[in-house]
Amino acid sequence: MQDTIDPGDCTTMAEVRAGVDAVDRALIALLARRFGYMDAAARIKPERGQVRDEARKAQVIANARMHARAAGIPEASVGELWEQLVEASIAYELGAFDRR
Repeated sequence: MQDTIDPGDCTTMAEVRAGVDAVDRALIALLARRFGYMDAAARIKPERGQVRDEARKAQVIANARMHARAAGIPEASVGELWEQLVEASIAYELGAFDRR
């Protein structure tokens, strides 16, 4: 994202869109890494029933909400996104567990 400018310095919609596109590419790369950890978890956990861990899920979502609040972005929206992310991660991990 070094070829983009900071949001506060944008003066055109082309700059805004380039920045958003760069952030989206970076987010996809981070999501790919996160899902890699789901592959690792599926490899490490000895039983399929250990894939879903409601206490860990709640902790992950609470952490995301706390970081969102600290960053000054909408905590509720981030919480909803992380709910979907964690559920998608669980589904992915279950699939990875079943493929091993």
